[in-house]
Amino acid sequence: MPTLIPPVNALDHATGAEHATIELVEYGDFQCPYCREAFFIVKELQQQLGDKLRFIFRNFPLSEAHEYAMDAALAAEAAALQQQFWPMHDALYNRQSDLDETLLVTLATELGLDLHKFSNDMDTPRLLSKVEADFESGVRSGVNGTPTFYVNGKRYDGDYQDLASFLVR
Repeated sequence: MPTLIPPVNALDHATGAEHATIELVEYGDFQCPYCREAFFIVKELQQQLGDKLRFIFRNFPLSEAHEYAMDAALAAEAAALQQQFWPMHDALYNRQSDLDETLLVTLATELGLDLHKFSNDMDTPRLLSKVEADFESGVRSGVNGTPTFYVNGKRYDGDYQDLASFLVR
């Protein structure tokens, strides 16, 4: 069974109790319709499991299939520089059907981001390197599609719709 390479670290976007018994890592693409379905499942899991769950998101934009996947990943990373990764993450999935370059600016405005900083940050090599590092870690971990989940460092090979029953047993 493939393992997570590298393990969760300080560079990751994580939410939930730091010492949770369940560490759930998702490699996701903000334009992937299956990732959007999984988004709602993860939200339910966070409600159900509370402090038992720590959720980590890593970018895995499938740019050849999804025109705005890379831009959305960069927007989330730019929002992170203003401490707004999770609100941008959620907004991107909630408004996925409207995803384009205009929506990214709209969401940044709605989140109260400094738009000048947001635009400049989206174009920095540092953010592209972060997204590429996430993607490469996914490749090294055996990811070949989205969403792909890892539970406590081991790849979960079941259907993401069955993830809840797997985690609560």
